[in-house]
Amino acid sequence: MGERSEDKRHAPQPAGADSRGVGSAHKPSTPPPDLRRERDEILQSFTRGARLTEQFAAEHERLRERLLLLEAENAQLRTQLEADDAVRRLLEKIEGLEVEKRELLSRTERAEKETSQFSARFSEVETEFANLANLFVASNQLHASLSPRGVVRRIKEVLAQLVGAESYAMYLCNADGSELVPIASEGVAGEQLTAVRVDGSKVGEVVRNGTAYVDEERDSSRFDMDDPPAVIPLMVDESLVGAIAIFATLGQKSRFSTMDFELFKLLGQHAAAALVSACLFSKAERKLPGLEAFLDLSV
Repeated sequence: MGERSEDKRHAPQPAGADSRGVGSAHKPSTPPPDLRRERDEILQSFTRGARLTEQFAAEHERLRERLLLLEAENAQLRTQLEADDAVRRLLEKIEGLEVEKRELLSRTERAEKETSQFSARFSEVETEFANLANLFVASNQLHASLSPRGVVRRIKEVLAQLVGAESYAMYLCNADGSELVPIASEGVAGEQLTAVRVDGSKVGEVVRNGTAYVDEERDSSRFDMDDPPAVIPLMVDESLVGAIAIFATLGQKSRFSTMDFELFKLLGQHAAAALVSACLFSKAERKLPGLEAFLDLSV
């Protein structure tokens, strides 16, 4: 029994037991330094994770806001593109309308040109008809009377109304052809109206040459007896028998027209013939010749 007691006294005590006996209360001891460092590292890891989480959350929020901004910009760009596309379509339509406008303007110009040409041609035709009408009236007037006085009156009407002459005289050659004697006049004083020599005068020069004289350059409304603006030789059966001298035209007519030249030709070829025919008819006491005068006319 003594040995067992000794063994119990010297037996090893469990960890955590103090000298006051087994199972007595004790305070926890401080962890070793390695555990403390590991704990700090774990806490730091959690702290970094929290910071990373916050950073991730902030980045996510920033990216979400950026995404919303990009979506808004994308919508704006899409709207702008649609507007640009509409503008492009409008520009294409405007270009098409411009092309159509140019075509219409070109057609209008061609139509106006054709209309202008047609109007010019129509005006020419009207002028030609008017000239023909004047010539017909003048010719009809010259042969409408069988009395010398009536023929002279109609010659004066043609000169005044169709030619527009204000001062003029009609001359016939004397028997020997050396002088031109005035037989009718208008707008000329009596003392100025005298016979003129064939030699040394403008009227006589025209009678000698047999060619009408018309000055187209000067003002025909200015009175000039020595150098009249127009002189028309009178012919009967290709023989020169006199002349018509126009000393001045009406104030509103300063130049002779193309129609005037045609009337001058008509007067030169028919005025003297009508006057001679009227004189012969008057000498025959206004009697028509008998049938025997026409028997030898057959060809």
